[in-house]
Amino acid sequence: MNPFGGNMGGMMKQAKKMMEDIQKIQESLTQERIDVSSGGGMVTATVTGDGELVSVKINPQVVDPEDVEMLEDLVTTAVREATAKAKQSAAEKMQAVTGGVGIPGLF
Repeated sequence: MNPFGGNMGGMMKQAKKMMEDIQKIQESLTQERIDVSSGGGMVTATVTGDGELVSVKINPQVVDPEDVEMLEDLVTTAVREATAKAKQSAAEKMQAVTGGVGIPGLF
C-alpha cells in the first residue's frame, strides 16, 4: 500500500518539472539587468537579476572632492536599491513556479 495516495510517479514528475523551471529562471536571472539611480540620476547601479553588481555609473557633476561622503551615500543607496529590486524580482519569479512553497537556498 502506497502511503502517498498512489500517485507517487505523478508527484515525482511534477517535482522534476518544477526543478527544471527553477533552473531556467536562475539562468535567466544572470542575464537580466536591473538599473537603479539615486541622486536624481547622478549615480546608477546595475545588477543582474540574481543581485550581482555589474556596474556603477557616476555623473561627473556629482564628483566634489570637498563632499566625498555625499557621493559615497549616493553609490551605497543605488547599489542597495538595485540589489533589493533584484531580490524582489527573483522571489516573485520563483514564487510563480513554486506556487509559494518555500524551497531552502533559493532566495
